[in-house]
Amino acid sequence: MLISDGRIDGGKPFDWGRTSEDYAKYRDIYPPEFYRKIIGLGLCVKGQDVLDVGTGTGVLPRHLYRFGANWTGTDISPEQIATAERLSREAGMEIRYEAKATEELDFPDGSFDVITACQCFWYFDHQRVMPLLHRFLRPGGRLLLLYMAWLPYEDEIAGASEEIVLRFSAGWSGAGEKRKPIGIPAAACEYFAPEHHEEYDLAVPFTRESWHGRMKACRGVGASLSGEELAAWEQAHREMLEARAPERFEVKHYAALSLLRRRDVRDGSE
Repeated sequence: MLISDGRIDGGKPFDWGRTSEDYAKYRDIYPPEFYRKIIGLGLCVKGQDVLDVGTGTGVLPRHLYRFGANWTGTDISPEQIATAERLSREAGMEIRYEAKATEELDFPDGSFDVITACQCFWYFDHQRVMPLLHRFLRPGGRLLLLYMAWLPYEDEIAGASEEIVLRFSAGWSGAGEKRKPIGIPAAACEYFAPEHHEEYDLAVPFTRESWHGRMKACRGVGASLSGEELAAWEQAHREMLEARAPERFEVKHYAALSLLRRRDVRDGSE
């Protein structure tokens, strides 16, 4: 599904379905600490019904499945959902998936204890989405926003890779990341109260091939470049890695989470 949003990449169209194979192979990279933080908050565990919006290939529900929650994953891309279903089925996991934009979801009121949004929250139309997520949650429910990004100004390889992406996608808005809390839009304030946020550093291991695949699976490359552009990007990126990166290395990242609690909007209580 081709997506164009003036807030993202200057409106340049992208399609996550074009990256599904690389996404599944190379973007499943969150280290154990990332998942421990979630479980440590008492979220996504046995006895809870959890909705993962923007689930992609189902990375979050598949990795947290062993903790016993009942998972549903949704994503705008049918190709991503098809991959998530295949990977879950191969692993013997019973996870419900649905290919639908978050703005178009329609679950009964109070269906979930927790809603997660990993690496996707900024894509949503928050004016439409926030009341929906509030309605889907039970009283006392939580909305957990998650994010992880490399640090191009602190990591030489990450910075060099970004420079090559920007040669081919000059308007790519994924570049230049710095540590910061996840931004909470004003549209959320009527429906959710902030409960906790945290930012922390991570060193994520890669090989030349896996880092090349990770970069290829990003929005500014595999999801948006033409076939000819992609081939030229691949050549330039591989040449950079051969010249500057050892076979195995770590890339500096930071991760952020923001936990919001469902408000009772009927009386304004928190």
